[in-house]
Amino acid sequence: MGNPRVLIYAALGFLLLQIWTSWQIDYGPKPQPPQPVATGDTVAVPDTQGAGTDNDLPSPATAVVTSPTSTDTPGVAAPVSEDQSAPVSNQQVRVLTDTIDVTLGTRGGDINGVKLNLYPTSIDTPDDPFVLMSDQPDLYFIAQSGLQSRGPESPNHHAMFTVDKTEYVLQEGEQELRVPLRWQGTDGTTVVKTYVFKRDSYEIRIEYEVTNNSAAPWTVNQYRQLRRKPVTDDEQQAFIYTYIGGVVSTPDDRYQKIKFDDFDEPENNQRVTGGWAAIIEHYFVGAWIPGPEETNSFYTKKLASPERYIIGMQSDAVTVQPGATETLTTSIFAGPKIQERMRKVAEHLDLTVDYGMLSFIAKPIFWLLQKLHGILGNWGWAIVGVTMVIKLIFYKLSEASYRSMARMRKLQPQLVSLKERYGDDRAKMGQATMELYKKEKVNPLGGCLPILVQIPVFISLYWVLLESVELRQAPWILWIRDLSLMDKFYVLPLIMGVTMFIQQRLNPAPIDPIQAKVFMVMPILFTFFFAFFPAGLVLYWVSNNTLSIAQQYYITRHVLAEK
Repeated sequence: MGNPRVLIYAALGFLLLQIWTSWQIDYGPKPQPPQPVATGDTVAVPDTQGAGTDNDLPSPATAVVTSPTSTDTPGVAAPVSEDQSAPVSNQQVRVLTDTIDVTLGTRGGDINGVKLNLYPTSIDTPDDPFVLMSDQPDLYFIAQSGLQSRGPESPNHHAMFTVDKTEYVLQEGEQELRVPLRWQGTDGTTVVKTYVFKRDSYEIRIEYEVTNNSAAPWTVNQYRQLRRKPVTDDEQQAFIYTYIGGVVSTPDDRYQKIKFDDFDEPENNQRVTGGWAAIIEHYFVGAWIPGPEETNSFYTKKLASPERYIIGMQSDAVTVQPGATETLTTSIFAGPKIQERMRKVAEHLDLTVDYGMLSFIAKPIFWLLQKLHGILGNWGWAIVGVTMVIKLIFYKLSEASYRSMARMRKLQPQLVSLKERYGDDRAKMGQATMELYKKEKVNPLGGCLPILVQIPVFISLYWVLLESVELRQAPWILWIRDLSLMDKFYVLPLIMGVTMFIQQRLNPAPIDPIQAKVFMVMPILFTFFFAFFPAGLVLYWVSNNTLSIAQQYYITRHVLAEK
């Protein structure tokens, strides 16, 4: 078997896996979308933040601290005495920095919206920033946080806060912007929940200044959670599977995926020190990050009417003595999955750029891609450059493969003769073939090993190109304005098909006529599949095929001719 067949079989298997995954996304069972309910002149989707049987609060950690025999567990809501179903006025507070446009709500002090100023929704609408978080039903993804106690009231995400103003802007020359929200209990206890924004940053710090003005100690714990709608078809690309769901990081498992369908599993409740909890999508992430020494209980849950998924963490309880003030802190990262930035925010957060089991190969490839982009100034040419470097590294292996293939090609007339002599007698045909190989000192598997060694590199590069937000809306030349999208004119897929056909013509043809016909159809089949792949991936394949043709032609026509 020559090496081109191994490559084709491996690539075909990989493509079939992608097709199966896409089929599951398109036609597999999906959660039903929430049904809108008319409310006056507008249409709204009911939520469970207030009333209903699906309480969206974790159990206060005070139950664990003060009552060891309590049956409460993280993720199961404890009763609260305040009337959460009462209608309240939720003011919207806009915070604008150089990187993000955030909407906070005075009800709970939640993050109800995050727009990424430097990442347009589409390359055709540069002034329309990508919406990462929103409280609108069709885009629903918000970040909730608060404090809990066993008392009659607490500043959780159902409580009402007051603000000094409804718009804050990070001015030119300022490096930090602080947005305070205030809450006061009936016993005089006060909490100032301050959002701290930094220039050129997607990390938002939250500080709780808790002052106990009552006559009794106040035991309180901090919690934070992400809340999202089910995944819909418009969030997935055809033929390309990207994970959308929950992720937690713990000292024992630095990157653990939790699918939305598994959010009601009790084993998701974990008690750890440090770590983080996130919901990720293709290029972006929202992640709650506690202090590295803080101990938390992680939890997940599902809500109904409408269907919502919650992942969060709650800290151990802290007791604030009468007349004392305590400060609690946490932070959230809400932005693009830029590895360098995420590494500075939290340990292992950069693993949300998921290269799979081949990360140890993919990370050096991405490093090389970045370096070449810094030199060439264009991600498309950087892809071509990476392909050239990889071909250079594997030149000797490829040379051995092409030498073996060239020798096999010389034996084609004799193999055809053996086929005609023995017909359908496979035993005699196989014996005669092996004798011919032995006589001519040809190893029929000599071309397989080199290409098998290279396959993990090809797959790693595939995931690098698929996962890197840097390629989102990155242009190459002429009609290729976004390497993360398919070539709408199908030029690159057609060139890929032509290069694949030329490669086949340089390879020894299969003796079996049926195999020969199948191999002739492969370029057409691959052209069809690649027509729907991102242009950056097709560019890599075209570059690889072109370099392979040049290398194979040189070795076949010149290197062997010297002997």
